[in-house]
Amino acid sequence: MGLSSARHPTKNISIHKTLCVIDGRTNWRENGDVDMLPAMMKTLLAVPLLISFTLADAVAQQAPLAIQDGQVIPLWNGAAPGALGTTDSDIPAMSVFLPRTMTQGTPAVIVCPGGGYVSLASNHEGRQVASYLNSLGIAAFVLRSRLGPRYHHPIELGDAQRAIRTVRSHAAEWRIDPTRIGIMGFSAGGHLAMSAATHFDAGNAIAPDAVDRAGSRPDFVVLGYPVISMIEPWTHQGSKNNLLGANADPELAKALSGEISVTRQTPPTFLFHTNADTAVPAENSVYYYLALRKAAIPAELHIFEKGPHGVGLANDDAALSEWSKLLANWLRVRGIVK
Repeated sequence: MGLSSARHPTKNISIHKTLCVIDGRTNWRENGDVDMLPAMMKTLLAVPLLISFTLADAVAQQAPLAIQDGQVIPLWNGAAPGALGTTDSDIPAMSVFLPRTMTQGTPAVIVCPGGGYVSLASNHEGRQVASYLNSLGIAAFVLRSRLGPRYHHPIELGDAQRAIRTVRSHAAEWRIDPTRIGIMGFSAGGHLAMSAATHFDAGNAIAPDAVDRAGSRPDFVVLGYPVISMIEPWTHQGSKNNLLGANADPELAKALSGEISVTRQTPPTFLFHTNADTAVPAENSVYYYLALRKAAIPAELHIFEKGPHGVGLANDDAALSEWSKLLANWLRVRGIVK
């Protein structure tokens, strides 16, 4: 193709003995010039529209999120195993708290409120904590497990394991990263979270229920002033009685004592406690940390001097509330959040 001088810098481009087709049309002039400007303008104007349609198509192709913020999800379709009735207290479930943006591969945490295995502190150890996790870009699922003395072990642990399996088995459609699913617990809920971290399996590959095919091992653990031991003098006797009954089998109590249940498969763990806690003494966290350290499990422990039991986020205490910032940093170090 040879180019000769154009009579107008924008209107005409002179083509020497060449047929030029733009947008399916050919415009000839007697001197061989082609009036290309109208066709070029149409082509350039069409580019943004093409990009817009392409982006719109991409958004349309992304499936809508299968869960909603505030949704309550029962852990079983129908009656849960071992259910003794049909009231809410007999139906284990999770309340969904989602971050503002749910991109594919969002980390998730199952939150276990405390309450001595007889009630659930679902506000300051549930909803408020979930909202904080959302601010870090984490999807939170606050667990409503069954409680003692109506229910005893292994019901509570089974509910926690089922919650982990449920989130993992729905990871793709809920936009969750199946390798970044943690569990978090406070007080007796900390014992439940610890129990899930030391008693888990890879799932049953041939189970008819797809949820049961998913593994129940959490990928990381966060424990706030947790009950750990069921056998030491510093255990929380009320939690023990509500979980195991008044005359607990000593071997079962031993098996559910975290300080002797840690293995090399126990997930990385963050702990915080206060030295002033008289309800659940700090020895619970200290001995569990030492067990993690002995097994070479990545762990971080913070013991604050002052603060009562059951503080939650401790937003009314400028010193103690630092624990949540320390947690955020630990999550970043672990690669769980950015």
